[in-house]
Amino acid sequence: MSDKNYSIPRPLVRTNQWVIVISVLLTWVSGLEWFLLVPFISGLIGLFFGFNPIIQLSKLFLRKEPGAYIPEDWGQQQFNQKIAVLCLGIGFVSFLLGWNTIGYVFTILVAVAAFVAILGFCVGCFIHYQWKQYTYRRTNR
Repeated sequence: MSDKNYSIPRPLVRTNQWVIVISVLLTWVSGLEWFLLVPFISGLIGLFFGFNPIIQLSKLFLRKEPGAYIPEDWGQQQFNQKIAVLCLGIGFVSFLLGWNTIGYVFTILVAVAAFVAILGFCVGCFIHYQWKQYTYRRTNR
């Protein structure tokens, strides 16, 4: 799945984002940090093996062929997933250790970023673009 031209249908990306938001909300409401493991473990599997169980399961519910949906860039989604997995992991471990403030900070970050992306602005994409611009400028000096 390292092909740079590979894309993911937008409804599958949105489903993954909703799972992140719902898992964080369930964690806050219930006080059970274990809900964070659903998107965290799925994200890790996706990063290491190119197979995100949430996305694979949601493929079963597509009504059209995958190519009929607006495509999301696979590489960009991998970058976004790294940020999400990092925030979810830090949040989960923080809650386990009783460092609730840190847990809330990192889960709020990932939940807000996922929800804003659902609404149409990808924070991770913006960060990725800025990073690419920075590295380009630095190498051309």
